[in-house]
Amino acid sequence: MPINEALFAAMKAASYIKPDAGKSYKLQRVAEELIAKQTPANPKCRVEDAFAPMADGYAVPLRVFTPLVAYGAPLPEALEESSASGTPVASALSAILPAVLPKVLPKIPIKESPSSGNADGVSGNANTELPSVTPRGTILFFHGGGWTTGGINLYTQACAHMAVRLQRRVISVEYRLAPEYRFPTAVEDCYEVARQLFAGELPISGMGGSVDVDHPQSAAPTAPAGGGEISATIPAPDPDSIVLFGDSAGGNLAAAVSLMARDRGEFMPRTQMLLYPVVGNDYNPETSPFESVRTNGTDYILTAQDMADYIDMYRSSVADLTNPYFAPLTAHDLSNQPRTLVLSAEYCPLRDEDEAYARRLQLVNDNVSCCRIHDGIHGYLLNTSAVGLVATTYRIIEHFLDGTPLEPAPGTGTTANAPEGGDAWQDVLGTD
Repeated sequence: MPINEALFAAMKAASYIKPDAGKSYKLQRVAEELIAKQTPANPKCRVEDAFAPMADGYAVPLRVFTPLVAYGAPLPEALEESSASGTPVASALSAILPAVLPKVLPKIPIKESPSSGNADGVSGNANTELPSVTPRGTILFFHGGGWTTGGINLYTQACAHMAVRLQRRVISVEYRLAPEYRFPTAVEDCYEVARQLFAGELPISGMGGSVDVDHPQSAAPTAPAGGGEISATIPAPDPDSIVLFGDSAGGNLAAAVSLMARDRGEFMPRTQMLLYPVVGNDYNPETSPFESVRTNGTDYILTAQDMADYIDMYRSSVADLTNPYFAPLTAHDLSNQPRTLVLSAEYCPLRDEDEAYARRLQLVNDNVSCCRIHDGIHGYLLNTSAVGLVATTYRIIEHFLDGTPLEPAPGTGTTANAPEGGDAWQDVLGTD
């Protein structure tokens, strides 16, 4: 369907203003940290930080979000007031900031926000009593950002909302970023965190307070740097209650971890959710087999050139391009994979490869769903103007995870351009 003309014009202008990812990823990181510092805390969620030790001595930072109230339940008045301060910045702005950041950086006021929360989840309200909630399960979340940007600070608000909306503990993983750490470092970090979670070895409980994580790209800590001591580990959850979830490059990592887990045999995820994941390896409009690279590859914030840059920054060699842990769509065997939900976005250059991956999974796996989000552009999970898109996404996820009814709904995207009586999403595989 045609996108709203004003929104399309704004996105097109932004796509041409911003520098290519290969030239701006360092400034992108700075812009994202500025945005993260402006993000208000979510008082409906307890936030804790911990670290997962890697075999090479690196400690992967984790941020753990535990819902404190049932979704939709009211908060005590004091907490409602504390949650109203601050306004997050849309992800589209974070994509443009690198172009102007050198000029405006000295003029940007930085508000020290408790965006990472604290051990009680509510800044200044540690003693406030909240109803207890038993999480329905655990979501292990891998963030997007082309393997080069993004992080647990930028995704704090999204993960807190995820925890409360889905009534599950969310563990967000700060895997090491490229190009400082190229393939396979990121996927090995994510795999090891998943292995520890399934084995009951992941250090979560007993971690005091929280820390700010500033893209640790050096030889990094071998012990928590933010104070406090790890005194316990989270017990091994029921494997059926663990969900691997990632958006964009994080979706790539979730899919790769599932393939790696099958091949190594140390654990096996039962459920994975992939939101506009990167699963391919060719973003040249002249050679890509996917039409969405051509139709959506220039005007919708994430460009085909950005994707080519991300691929080049992430890979260690040309041979990586056909490694299924790098590009899951190249896997010859997609059998014995978890129950899978793939969510594609209508105006994303990755749309067609995402849906092709879902179709290939469906050929050899019994439980695969794929929905295309109408009006969606890449990265909308972090876009504060995309309330309708995010709400639609969570309705689909709730149906997938919990079996809640999912009736066809009128378009609820921010552009409100679904035809009257039309749907905000479509079932690509025809399984729902």
